[in-house]
Amino acid sequence: MNPGHHPRRRVLGGALAAGTATLIGAPTPASAASADTARSGGGGKPTVVLVHGAFADASGFNATIGLLQQSGFPVIAPANPLRDTAGDAAYISSVLDTITGPVILAAHSYGGIVITNAARGHAGVKALVYLGAFAPDEGESALQLAQQFPGSELGTALIPRPYPLPGGPGTDGYIAPEKFRAVFAADLPAAETRLMAATQRPGSVEGLSGPSGAPAWKTIPSWYLIPTQDKVIPPVAQRFMAKRAGSKVTEIRSSHVVMISHPKAAAGVIKAAHTATR
Repeated sequence: MNPGHHPRRRVLGGALAAGTATLIGAPTPASAASADTARSGGGGKPTVVLVHGAFADASGFNATIGLLQQSGFPVIAPANPLRDTAGDAAYISSVLDTITGPVILAAHSYGGIVITNAARGHAGVKALVYLGAFAPDEGESALQLAQQFPGSELGTALIPRPYPLPGGPGTDGYIAPEKFRAVFAADLPAAETRLMAATQRPGSVEGLSGPSGAPAWKTIPSWYLIPTQDKVIPPVAQRFMAKRAGSKVTEIRSSHVVMISHPKAAAGVIKAAHTATR
């Protein structure tokens, strides 16, 4: 073979070029959502954006997403960076920028603080849905609200782990594996929660303690699903936040991960928000 010719390199180069072209020409999330709506025959149903919280990832919404998609809703469940309140909200806001048409913005846990801030300035967001989530007022943080009322077992379950930042070390919090099920997901099978504990995404102390900005729930109607057996955000705290926000409230006997243990209830509240705002 002539050493000056490299067929494999040409093949790989062509594949990379084709892949790059595909990415450049790929539909944006907005066009993908529109296509999903057209394929489902959803009659212009809003895109549901689901924002996860700390100690979890977007896969926690899988069962809820399946139910929503069966009903014709386009769904996006982006990865929440879980680094700091302002930055996380800015990232989710950038996702909203790419969506054409109305949006139902829903969140679990710390994700509630994120959507409370990310929704500001987005006229397309028609409803906020809090699924066992924080709905802070300006200046409040997740840790502050969790500690303001009795019942949270999160603080004593956390393991701190430092990580490097340009301005000095940050701190991530993980739920101790031996406490994960009791605190986070007591109504799920132990085998499942062992996997969840091993794969949990940590919440940074900077994010959990970061102050919220002006809340979008003051101008956008909201719905609240309160898990009454929540050991992360005390139910009394959620009732306080829901009442203050004027949310339409549903309560259910559930652990903190209400969207996993009761996906029909989570999807039902989202659908109710759509029905009331369409």
